Amino acid sequence: MAEAAQGRVQAAVESAVQGLERERIRGMQGAMFRCSARCCEDGAASMQQVQRCIERCHAPLAQAQAIVTAELEHFQDRLSRCTLHCNDKAKDALEAGGAEARVRAQLDACLAACGDDHLRLVPAMAKKMKDSLAALQQ
Repeated sequence: MAEAAQGRVQAAVESAVQGLERERIRGMQGAMFRCSARCCEDGAASMQQVQRCIERCHAPLAQAQAIVTAELEHFQDRLSRCTLHCNDKAKDALEAGGAEARVRAQLDACLAACGDDHLRLVPAMAKKMKDSLAALQQ
Protein backbone atom coordinates (compact mmCIF):
# COMPACT_ATOMS: atom_id res chain seq x y z
CA MET A 1 0.00 0.00 0.00
CA ALA A 2 2.78 2.46 0.89
CA GLU A 3 4.64 1.63 -2.33
CA ALA A 4 1.56 2.52 -4.39
CA ALA A 5 1.28 5.91 -2.66
CA GLN A 6 4.97 6.53 -3.22
CA GLY A 7 4.57 5.66 -6.90
CA ARG A 8 1.63 8.06 -7.26
CA VAL A 9 3.59 10.89 -5.64
CA GLN A 10 6.64 10.22 -7.81
CA ALA A 11 4.52 10.12 -10.98
CA ALA A 12 2.74 13.38 -10.05
CA VAL A 13 6.02 15.17 -9.33
CA GLU A 14 7.60 13.89 -12.55
CA SER A 15 4.55 14.98 -14.54
CA ALA A 16 4.64 18.45 -12.97
CA VAL A 17 8.36 18.87 -13.65
CA GLN A 18 7.99 17.64 -17.24
CA GLY A 19 5.17 20.12 -17.84
CA LEU A 20 7.28 22.90 -16.37
CA GLU A 21 10.20 21.88 -18.55
CA ARG A 22 8.04 21.99 -21.69
CA GLU A 23 6.23 25.22 -20.82
CA ARG A 24 9.06 27.31 -19.35
CA ILE A 25 12.50 25.74 -19.16
CA ARG A 26 12.80 24.63 -22.78
CA GLY A 27 12.10 28.16 -24.03
CA MET A 28 14.68 29.52 -21.62
CA GLN A 29 17.22 26.99 -22.89
CA GLY A 30 16.62 28.06 -26.48
CA ALA A 31 16.98 31.73 -25.55
CA MET A 32 20.20 30.97 -23.67
CA PHE A 33 21.75 29.18 -26.66
CA ARG A 34 20.70 31.90 -29.10
CA CYS A 35 22.05 34.57 -26.79
CA SER A 36 25.33 32.66 -26.36
CA ALA A 37 25.66 32.28 -30.13
CA ARG A 38 25.24 36.05 -30.56
CA CYS A 39 28.03 36.57 -28.02
CA CYS A 40 30.35 34.37 -30.09
CA GLU A 41 29.46 36.18 -33.31
CA ASP A 42 30.87 39.46 -32.00
CA GLY A 43 34.22 39.51 -33.77
CA ALA A 44 35.30 42.74 -32.07
CA ALA A 45 34.83 41.40 -28.53
CA SER A 46 37.72 40.16 -26.45
CA MET A 47 37.78 36.62 -25.10
CA GLN A 48 36.83 37.93 -21.63
CA GLN A 49 33.95 39.98 -23.04
CA VAL A 50 32.61 36.97 -24.88
CA GLN A 51 32.90 34.85 -21.73
CA ARG A 52 31.06 37.46 -19.62
CA CYS A 53 28.39 37.73 -22.30
CA ILE A 54 27.88 33.96 -22.31
CA GLU A 55 27.70 33.92 -18.50
CA ARG A 56 24.99 36.62 -18.61
CA CYS A 57 23.08 34.47 -21.12
CA HIS A 58 23.29 31.44 -18.82
CA ALA A 59 22.23 33.29 -15.64
CA PRO A 60 18.42 33.13 -16.11
CA LEU A 61 18.47 29.39 -16.80
CA ALA A 62 20.73 28.79 -13.80
CA GLN A 63 18.29 30.76 -11.64
CA ALA A 64 15.37 28.73 -13.02
CA GLN A 65 17.14 25.47 -12.29
CA ALA A 66 17.94 26.66 -8.76
CA ILE A 67 14.27 27.51 -8.16
CA VAL A 68 13.09 24.09 -9.33
CA THR A 69 15.79 22.27 -7.38
CA ALA A 70 15.03 24.18 -4.17
CA GLU A 71 11.30 23.49 -4.42
CA LEU A 72 11.84 19.79 -5.11
CA GLU A 73 14.28 19.53 -2.20
CA HIS A 74 11.81 21.27 0.11
CA PHE A 75 9.06 18.88 -1.00
CA GLN A 76 11.33 15.85 -0.52
CA ASP A 77 12.36 17.07 2.94
CA ARG A 78 8.72 17.36 4.00
CA LEU A 79 7.94 13.89 2.67
CA SER A 80 11.02 12.46 4.42
CA ARG A 81 9.98 14.03 7.75
CA CYS A 82 6.54 12.47 7.41
CA THR A 83 8.10 9.09 6.65
CA LEU A 84 10.45 9.39 9.62
CA HIS A 85 7.49 10.20 11.86
CA CYS A 86 5.75 7.01 10.69
CA ASN A 87 8.90 4.97 11.31
CA ASP A 88 9.27 6.45 14.80
CA LYS A 89 5.65 5.62 15.64
CA ALA A 90 6.16 2.04 14.45
CA LYS A 91 9.37 1.67 16.44
CA ASP A 92 7.67 3.02 19.57
CA ALA A 93 4.73 0.64 19.08
CA LEU A 94 7.07 -2.35 18.71
CA GLU A 95 9.03 -1.35 21.81
CA ALA A 96 5.76 -1.03 23.72
CA GLY A 97 4.99 -4.66 22.87
CA GLY A 98 2.76 -4.23 19.86
CA ALA A 99 2.22 -7.20 17.58
CA GLU A 100 4.55 -7.00 14.61
CA ALA A 101 1.83 -7.65 12.03
CA ARG A 102 -0.41 -4.94 13.49
CA VAL A 103 2.49 -2.46 13.74
CA ARG A 104 3.46 -3.17 10.12
CA ALA A 105 -0.14 -2.52 9.03
CA GLN A 106 -0.16 0.74 10.97
CA LEU A 107 3.17 1.72 9.42
CA ASP A 108 1.87 0.99 5.91
CA ALA A 109 -1.27 3.04 6.60
CA CYS A 110 0.78 5.93 7.96
CA LEU A 111 3.15 5.87 4.98
CA ALA A 112 0.20 5.73 2.58
CA ALA A 113 -1.32 8.76 4.34
CA CYS A 114 1.99 10.61 3.94
CA GLY A 115 1.92 9.85 0.24
CA ASP A 116 -1.70 10.94 -0.14
CA ASP A 117 -1.09 14.15 1.82
CA HIS A 118 1.91 15.03 -0.31
CA LEU A 119 0.14 14.09 -3.52
CA ARG A 120 -2.31 16.88 -2.72
CA LEU A 121 0.62 19.32 -2.35
CA VAL A 122 2.02 18.70 -5.86
CA PRO A 123 -0.30 21.10 -7.75
CA ALA A 124 0.49 23.98 -5.37
CA MET A 125 4.22 23.24 -5.62
CA ALA A 126 4.01 23.17 -9.43
CA LYS A 127 2.11 26.48 -9.47
CA LYS A 128 4.68 28.08 -7.18
CA MET A 129 7.52 26.96 -9.45
CA LYS A 130 5.63 28.12 -12.56
CA ASP A 131 4.94 31.54 -11.02
CA SER A 132 8.58 31.91 -9.92
CA LEU A 133 9.82 31.02 -13.41
CA ALA A 134 7.35 33.43 -14.99
CA ALA A 135 8.65 36.20 -12.74
CA LEU A 136 12.20 35.43 -13.92
CA GLN A 137 11.22 35.93 -17.54
CA GLN A 138 9.80 39.40 -16.96
